[in-house]
Amino acid sequence: MLKTTLLFFATALCEIVGCFLPWLWLKRGATPLLLIPAALALAMFVWLLTLHPAASGRVYAAYGGVYVCTALIWLRVVDGVKLSVYDWLGALIALCGMLIIVAGWGRA
Repeated sequence: MLKTTLLFFATALCEIVGCFLPWLWLKRGATPLLLIPAALALAMFVWLLTLHPAASGRVYAAYGGVYVCTALIWLRVVDGVKLSVYDWLGALIALCGMLIIVAGWGRA
């Protein structure tokens, strides 16, 4: 379970970086050369999703819970936005949903 969770967090980080870099280019006037590492990050994101043994729909559903947590951590660390109790509670609920789905992978 820990390995799967860490793999999901790495996957989410790749997806966020892959989307954040083009955002920097389009919204903040950063260099278009950022599209190269963005494409690499998104390719890594797709590859990491394939490393899970479950059916793709289950992987995507479970991944969504971790993505919510990772996006909120990104919001705090990178964007400097203070998270509310509701943010933390929502992240906890999403993470619990992921854990429930992953716990059932071998039983479905």
